[in-house]
Amino acid sequence: MTKIKVFVDIEEAKWTAAVENIAAVVERVKEAVFKRVEGEVDFLALPKTFGVNLCLSNDTAVHKLNMEFRRMDKPTNVLSFANLDDPDFDDVLTYEDFVELGDIIVAFETMEREAEEQGVSLHDHFCHLWAHGLLHILGYDHIMPDEAAEMEAREIDVLAELGIDNPYRE
Repeated sequence: MTKIKVFVDIEEAKWTAAVENIAAVVERVKEAVFKRVEGEVDFLALPKTFGVNLCLSNDTAVHKLNMEFRRMDKPTNVLSFANLDDPDFDDVLTYEDFVELGDIIVAFETMEREAEEQGVSLHDHFCHLWAHGLLHILGYDHIMPDEAAEMEAREIDVLAELGIDNPYRE
């Protein structure tokens, strides 16, 4: 059984009041995502421990990161930095017992605004963004229409397992 450890850093105090028992929510979503991609992401079959860094932040910090790394002068809901994009990732997989998969940063204010606009709870929208970020660091993307459909299908499946409605419904 693959071991996945999540290291949570709460930079924005609003997170603790907004999503009840956030540590348990993070764990449930993580388990649902990794269960869904089992057999699809080859390196997860290796006898390794994998780590993911989750930063629960705010618009100011995410805006700076979005500008620095994506040249987009605005905050966004979630940023994912996948280590599998690193040229040394295969060496780490070969020689290390602990493999960091990457970093995911979620902006509280953008998440809160989007949840209100979509008429969903902060809990449900956070679960969606967290699942979305995890899929990104596992190599899934949504740049091309076929990739987007594949990634969205996985998100819908994960959220359904958690009792959360399809966020892409018309």
